[in-house]
Amino acid sequence: MIAPARRAAAEALRAMDAGTDLPTAVHRARAAMTDRRDQALLTELVSGTIRMQAALDYQLGRHSARAVETLDPEVRRLLRLGSFQLLYLTRVPPSAVVNDAVRLARTGQVSSAAGYINAVLRALARAPRPLTWPDGPLATRLATEYSHPQWLVERWLGRMGEARTRTWLAFNNTPPALTVLANRSHVSREQLAVQLSAEGITTTPTLRAPDGLHVTAPGLAQSAALADGLCAIQEEASQLVAHLGAVPEGGRVLDLCAAPGGKTLTLAARVGPAGLVVACDVRPRRLRVLRDTVRRCHLSRVRLVQVPADTTLPFADEAFSLVLVDAPCSGLGTLRRDPDIRWKVVPADLVRLAGVQRRLLERTARLVARGGQLVYATCSSEPDENEQVVDAFLATHPEFTPTDTHRTCPPDDQLEAFAGAVLTRAL
Repeated sequence: MIAPARRAAAEALRAMDAGTDLPTAVHRARAAMTDRRDQALLTELVSGTIRMQAALDYQLGRHSARAVETLDPEVRRLLRLGSFQLLYLTRVPPSAVVNDAVRLARTGQVSSAAGYINAVLRALARAPRPLTWPDGPLATRLATEYSHPQWLVERWLGRMGEARTRTWLAFNNTPPALTVLANRSHVSREQLAVQLSAEGITTTPTLRAPDGLHVTAPGLAQSAALADGLCAIQEEASQLVAHLGAVPEGGRVLDLCAAPGGKTLTLAARVGPAGLVVACDVRPRRLRVLRDTVRRCHLSRVRLVQVPADTTLPFADEAFSLVLVDAPCSGLGTLRRDPDIRWKVVPADLVRLAGVQRRLLERTARLVARGGQLVYATCSSEPDENEQVVDAFLATHPEFTPTDTHRTCPPDDQLEAFAGAVLTRAL
């Protein structure tokens, strides 16, 4: 019998190759699973196989007569899934991993490759440890061992040097913490911790985000606190963004790219019961997610607006004391949490996205009240989407002055890489 988590992981990886994003593929694959341990293993198998793909392909290539990239896609998926377990997990006997990979091949469309899969994985299981990696340029070695795109490794080496780059790469390959944000419109962080503890869910306070808790025991998905809107899932670095800038109590705030709604939650608490947050998004699906968050969290002082992608925004000049533009970006600062991004983004995307980001700032500049603030933020590690975008905007908008900057950096903070800038409009 094939282990449920391994069968479901193979299904999820197949769905991803067909175009499904990682969270959706995992969610669908785990829908019929009731055992929490199987659900957790499924997530670990899929995320880990995607995360370590380059390293897996290199090690498989050393024990295969055929190049990995030439294999049938299903054979390649089963080899990657099996090799991840053999190389990076220790809880399952190698024989069980190999046997399940062979069974999956025989029950699928690649039964003729079962013997090949068996031979390659058994050879890999017997290979001496520690693993060896390719000779050659430093960027190539690091990109293979730490399983990152070489172009990104080269960028980081140029900016930070080898030691800090290694630290960042290693950080991106560690499991992310599960973090929740307290809904301060209704509960403090301390009250939320007590509520979760009563449900058997242990937590520890986040070190930098004032309203966050790291969840250190399972059960959050079934938590009444989550269902009742007392908290939302949001990583710590992302939580910090909504604390940038001065939000006057009773003020009017625009959260332009608001879905899924974590930053809206914090902004609603900051403006208080007399204030107003206008939360927006472009796509109807994202707006539905945002609406669900607002309803579940009982945010009565939030108004939702679907905005156009490119034309004039439907708000009056100088209507808001603070405008938050948490801009669409490459997501290269979140490779720990979103491992599939590392294989999707290419250098040309940075140029394209920087253009989108500059246009967003241009469209929102007129909405900021005199003396108010425009907060620009991304979850990108790259200056192309951060400092360079802000500098280009300021070059044509002398009425704005940079008054604060914010950046989290994995080698220093052990948090995902988020960047922000506070731009204050002259009176």
